[in-house]
Amino acid sequence: MERKEQIRKIKEKGIFDILVIGGGATGLGIAVDAASRGFSTLLLEQHDFAKATSSRSTKLVHGGVRYLAQGDIGLVVHALHERGRMRRNVPHLVKDMRFIIGNYKWWEKPFYTIGLSVYDLLAGRLGLGRSLPLRRKTVRKEIPALKQENLKGGVLYHDCRFDDARMAITLAQTAIDHGALCLNYMKVERLLKNGAGMIKGVAAADRLAGDRFEIEAHAVINATGVFVDDIIKLNDGGSKKKVRPSQGVHLVVDSKFLGGDSALMIPKTKDGRVLFGVPWHGKVVLGTTDTPLDEDTLEPKALEEEIRFILDQAGEYLDIKPARKDVLSVFAGLRPLAAPDNTGSKKTKEISRSHKIYKSPTGLLTITGGKWTTYREMAEDAVNQAINMANLPYKACVTRDLKQHGYMKNVDTDKWDYVYGSDIQYINRLIEEDASNAQLLCEGFTFTKAHVVWAVRKEMAITIEDVLARRVRLLFLDAKAAVKVAPEVASIIAKETGKDKSWEQQQVETFNALARNYILDIG
Repeated sequence: MERKEQIRKIKEKGIFDILVIGGGATGLGIAVDAASRGFSTLLLEQHDFAKATSSRSTKLVHGGVRYLAQGDIGLVVHALHERGRMRRNVPHLVKDMRFIIGNYKWWEKPFYTIGLSVYDLLAGRLGLGRSLPLRRKTVRKEIPALKQENLKGGVLYHDCRFDDARMAITLAQTAIDHGALCLNYMKVERLLKNGAGMIKGVAAADRLAGDRFEIEAHAVINATGVFVDDIIKLNDGGSKKKVRPSQGVHLVVDSKFLGGDSALMIPKTKDGRVLFGVPWHGKVVLGTTDTPLDEDTLEPKALEEEIRFILDQAGEYLDIKPARKDVLSVFAGLRPLAAPDNTGSKKTKEISRSHKIYKSPTGLLTITGGKWTTYREMAEDAVNQAINMANLPYKACVTRDLKQHGYMKNVDTDKWDYVYGSDIQYINRLIEEDASNAQLLCEGFTFTKAHVVWAVRKEMAITIEDVLARRVRLLFLDAKAAVKVAPEVASIIAKETGKDKSWEQQQVETFNALARNYILDIG
């Protein structure tokens, strides 16, 4: 549904059942849940969908081996079950991946085999496969670039890999398929209240056209991730902070640094966290860090110590130690950790990833915490509580078995565009209609002009950043390559939307300034 049509429907609609603020994993999941139950639903996002945390993950759908080690069994069970549901409901985006733990001490193989066997049991019938001890020769075959000195063998276990931003776009499309309205670049500026001081809707501004709206809703849900406290302040300026941000940094390098199709898991680094090397769209994502921060921002920057930490820790386990010059892209994201009751602790890795829901006396429902893997369960919980709070008619949740937009089994993962699922037929049709749409954007990648046209026409992409960061992911895969193709992408968007050359130039300048944060200075 085109943006103009969605705005027209907002103007025509009287009162929505559920209004969601925030277009990340949680907000989009809520929109899907509410709309699929039959509630009239509106989602407003101040920037682009998944602009912040939800496009900057480690690209894993997982139960959380580290949480198992910390004894958070409940979270692991829920996450493992949700992992299975995501894989079943979005098979074109969520893929089983083999993870290898290299063993360099005699006790590690039995220790990790036993622990990961428990991990498998907790998954129940939604499990992916058994964890197994491996011989040294097999480990080398799985990850050829793993350091061989003193390697005694390894352990194999299963989790899933996905494309986080593409998953967000899929959720937005799914919500719209079920009747929801989902608008990016719509900033909530005020909360509307009735004479009794209860929230009755929001005042929002269209950041593209400049129009302002007052929109009423029976239930308003604050699902803005690290920004939930900003919305809470609109309701109650003196409220205690509900989120404690933690920064996670990732480095993207060439696939040669692992050399195979399996992922590497380093179970314990010097700061106590695990470190992953995950094959992703032909590259490898290395990460992550866990750095407490006091401020939230849409564009967090990797700290020098975080970059050094990942390079050093990965280098201890790989034959070819990655250096700064090998980093194709560096990206940082903020985790919206639910602030603990005892705020004295600085160790964010000890804070549970379980979500929390807060209800204000004025009727604002706020959800925070959690992680991508449990987005569906979080959404179900939020909608259930919104129903009770707003006295909406009860309608059962249907998302446990809900096939998402583009649902398609047995996609060819050798080609990047498997992420579109069944929509790839329509992208191919664009090429059939105009052969120039087959033009590749960048050497070494399979992104075409057709993918940009599709992003603008059907995926609500507005800017170069929307396209290259969250629709085709080039900014995250190779930031310098993204800079090179930015002018061509601007030209395609301008042609589709009727923009002039000055708009193109401004877009390129804005994107280049943004991309500098993703390019590592090699000094």
